[in-house]
Amino acid sequence: MNTFVEKYDFSGITVIPFCTSGTSGIGTSGDTLAQLAGSGSWLQGKRFPGSVEEAEISAWIDEVSQ
Repeated sequence: MNTFVEKYDFSGITVIPFCTSGTSGIGTSGDTLAQLAGSGSWLQGKRFPGSVEEAEISAWIDEVSQ
């Protein structure tokens, strides 16, 4: 991910990072990626449990895209 965000131009793009994990949180990953990218509008991300249902992710996407 680090190499990708360093090389990609996110100008004019809103990025909302998310991840799934059984135990770890999202921590400062979003902030780190935003700094590496140097462009784009990076919003607060979210961690979902590894057992997340597709419907829950879809509902979150609908919520943050309003």
